[in-house]
Order: sequence, then C-alpha cells, then structure tokens
Amino acid sequence: MNIAVTVCFVPDTASVIEISNGELDRSRINDIINPYDEYALEEAVRCKERAGNGMVTVFSVASESSKELLRKTLAKGADRAVLVNNAAQADPGETALILSRAILSVYSGTLPDLIFCGKQSTDFQSAQVPPMLAEILRINSACGASVLKISGDKVETEREIEGGIEYIDMKLPALLSIEKGLNTPRNTTIKAVMEARKKPIDLVSVAVDTQPFVRLGKLYAHDQKRRCLFISGEQELVRLLSQDLKLM
Repeated sequence: MNIAVTVCFVPDTASVIEISNGELDRSRINDIINPYDEYALEEAVRCKERAGNGMVTVFSVASESSKELLRKTLAKGADRAVLVNNAAQADPGETALILSRAILSVYSGTLPDLIFCGKQSTDFQSAQVPPMLAEILRINSACGASVLKISGDKVETEREIEGGIEYIDMKLPALLSIEKGLNTPRNTTIKAVMEARKKPIDLVSVAVDTQPFVRLGKLYAHDQKRRCLFISGEQELVRLLSQDLKLM
C-alpha cells in the first residue's frame, strides 16, 4: 500500500509573535510540524502497520532550510520524505497544485492508494488545501475524519458535523484530512532519530505556470484596546452603525 502524507510547518505557539513593517518577525519564531499533520502521519503509519506492507511518503512545500524539520517525520515512522522547494508563501490553491504535481512526479504519473492531510494548519486555519488537492487529482475525499476503517479497496469514515455525525463510504484511491483525536501520535525514540539522520531528503522541483489567486500583503498586530461609547438613544445608534461604521 502506497500512502502519501502532506505536511506543513507552522510557528510554535510558545514563540514570541511580533509584526514588523507588515511582516512576521521570524527571528524569534520556532517552526514545528503542524499538529494536525502529526495525526495524519500517525494514521498513515498505522495503516501501513495494519496492512503489513507498504510505504509512507511525506510531501512538504517549504524552503530548503526546513530539511531537518522534515527529517522528524522519518523519525516518526515515514519511509521517505520529499521536500518541494518553495521559499515563497503560496496561497492554498497554488500549494494544492504544487503538491499534486509533486505527487504525480514521485509516483510516476500514478496515484498512491491513500493521501492523508491534516484537517487544517494552525496558522491560517483555512482548511482549503486538502479538498483542493483531491479535486485537482480527481479522487474521492472526506475532510475532518474522526473515525476511519479501511478494508480492501474501501474506506469507511465518520466526521462530526453540526448537529450530528456524517458517515461516508469511498473507494480507493482517496484523500482524507484527519481531525484531532483520531489517534495519539507516537513519540520518537533515540534509535529512530539516529536512523532518520541517515536517510536522505529528496528534493523535487515543480514548475507552476499559474499565478496565485490570493497574495498576502501585510500583517497587522491585533488592536486589543477596547473603546466604550455612550449614545443618547436608538436614532444615534442607527446613525453610528450605518454612517460611521458602515454596518447597515
């Protein structure tokens, strides 16, 4: 069984987050593997272990400086790690396109049996890349899987929705984005870390012939100052909402 896992890197919440000249000051930020992606990787490794064979390949769109961070996925059970070198910040659509081409390149034009992604990244939390990637590859998908069962070429999954649980049955190949709580990611051992250091990180270049639909212009620190305004009556409230705040 061939399983692909997409991984991204996000700022550690314990880092000092500061905005300088409209950009994130990364001098005091430590990047970590996106927590949701750790659940995806753990589920991929467990699927391989239950099947008794297969290969788990991790894909990440990041700069070459992220190689050592990507190596941690090898210590957590991945068999192969592929770094798609991209130093620029890509929007979700561009990221999905880059990943799709990298996956097809590594698997020689075919598709892996399963693709696991984290439900969302903890920085922008858009949750757009997994469904976009599935659409580009034209495979079945389910987002936010909280229960998963694989039997032969069939996948049974559950996900929580507003007011209940949705049950989804699909055939392989399929893409699933994993919700927190599906499993408990394993801790790395010293032996696993040492073995991971010996494994190479494959570098893949992907040509992208489209322009991103969304570009990040500037970042602004959130203004936490609270303003209190006393008004004389309902007419003043209507005027404030409609004319000053443009909310009506």
